[in-house]
Amino acid sequence: MNKTQAFPWDHPRFRSWISVARACQLMQQALGRALAPLDIKPPHLDILVNLYRFEGISQQELARKLLVGRSNMSMLLPQMEKRGLLERRPDQRDKRVLRLALTDEGRALSEKAMRIQTELIERTLSATPIEDCQRLADNMDLLIQRMLSSDDMKDLEISEDRG
Repeated sequence: MNKTQAFPWDHPRFRSWISVARACQLMQQALGRALAPLDIKPPHLDILVNLYRFEGISQQELARKLLVGRSNMSMLLPQMEKRGLLERRPDQRDKRVLRLALTDEGRALSEKAMRIQTELIERTLSATPIEDCQRLADNMDLLIQRMLSSDDMKDLEISEDRG
């Protein structure tokens, strides 16, 4: 940076980047506090919601949807399995693949957690017109696609299904 360049925080794109990052951080903190009575954290909720929506998904597919590495899955899944929230079952066609399914307890906890998350979202965004929410979601989807197609993110994948 030289004397003729503006500081990065003076640039609208930098400001947008920081605002998105701060909003994400605050949302994760708020969600973590809201989920604490259920003894789960946001990463657990991400897993529960995806297993609720996509019963029988493989560990690899789940990691890809959540944009996390297999090591993250290797840490969280055994904890959740031990707690009785999910089961890992061998794939009928390929015994090397493990399929994930919620237990009855996991399904019930997922439903409670989704209600908590939905209430938090509603409280947070209720003053924002639906059109603005849709526009924000569309802009974030574009940002996600740009980032995933950039050279810095070539090794990450995302499913078109949100969740």
